[in-house]
Amino acid sequence: MDELRVLSIYEGFFSGGARILHSDVVMGLHEGGQRHSVLSLNGEMYREATRQRMEDDVCFRSLTGAGVPVTSLGRSHGAPGGPDAFTGPELAVTARAMAGADVILSLKEQPLGLLNQAGLPRRPVVVCLHRSDPENQGPALDELRTAVADGRIAAAICCAESTRAAYAAAGIPAELLHVIPNGVDLLRFRPDPFGRALLRTSLGVPADAPVIVFAARYAGMKNVPLFLRAARAWLRRQPEGRILMCGAGMTRANAGLREDMLAAFGDETPLTDRISLLGVRDDMEIVYAAADVVSLTSSSGEAAPLSLIEGMMCGAVPVATDVGDCASIVAGHGFLTPLDAEAVAQAWCEAVERGAEFAQALALSRERFSRTRMIAAYAGLVERVRGGSAGRVSLSVPEPLPEPLPEPLPEPF
Repeated sequence: MDELRVLSIYEGFFSGGARILHSDVVMGLHEGGQRHSVLSLNGEMYREATRQRMEDDVCFRSLTGAGVPVTSLGRSHGAPGGPDAFTGPELAVTARAMAGADVILSLKEQPLGLLNQAGLPRRPVVVCLHRSDPENQGPALDELRTAVADGRIAAAICCAESTRAAYAAAGIPAELLHVIPNGVDLLRFRPDPFGRALLRTSLGVPADAPVIVFAARYAGMKNVPLFLRAARAWLRRQPEGRILMCGAGMTRANAGLREDMLAAFGDETPLTDRISLLGVRDDMEIVYAAADVVSLTSSSGEAAPLSLIEGMMCGAVPVATDVGDCASIVAGHGFLTPLDAEAVAQAWCEAVERGAEFAQALALSRERFSRTRMIAAYAGLVERVRGGSAGRVSLSVPEPLPEPLPEPLPEPF
């Protein structure tokens, strides 16, 4: 059979788990023999109080470094006229890119506003869904419904069971929805004693100090105020404790974050001296390895948070609120908490105390979260779509094994 050509459509390049995950999938499929390319609607995005240029993004650099061509319509997020007012030249660029592809992957449903435009080539579209609240994304769900009704959607990949359930409840036909759980590179994300010591030294963190890491963009769904209230409660109890906050907008240049910190800490602002705001990092495997706990306090939207999986694989005990598939990810490896600051802080204390106890369970669960398994499932689905029509395709994607298989931990560098 001829080489399979796949075009991914991104809304833009900005820091976030869905883009990291999808870009990793594209690179894995490209390395495996498919021919992939990427078209981005926007050349720059302004999100989470941060201007993010495509060329500066780590996913863009990784894709192009792996030989995946990346182009852009050159738009800026928030441009006048709205996201659907596409120009003739923009549609011409899109048409040429689509004409050279056998299958289209849409990173989330936002790019469907472009793909639903009249006159574009008909290609089977696989939309990759990464949230558990489809109703809370503006017009994106309507664009997905339009694409389904028009027969453009061949399949929808859901990164979590909660995603499949939410989109089915929103009216997307169940036969289109297929779950491929998120996975990570187990050679990259692993316990690293040397990296742990190095980062702690660079940040002035004592070797035996308990450390909590919060890796998330500055967005309402992440519930940063709750995390900060929990941090205040925990830092009071742990005089040596440290907090690391990473992600877009997690810097002191973000006025919103400064206001959140002031509101959470009040007259105890000296406690914030033990919070390191690290912003966007390209070495998250080292940040996670330096931590004892990886935590999320999200109130909505999460499906299968990449930060929890990456942190766990690096040896950090996960503590999360009950959103999306967090309960199944954390089960047996850490703690689930209510949306209560004191409860979160108490769970952090227990996670630190029981870190050694959880270490074996985390080690034995590694194969369950393997990137290799995830990419193989994506490859099989895309191949089946190519063999079908531009309409709906009946696909069978392997589910995760009911019991995780042990995988030996690689030796640290």
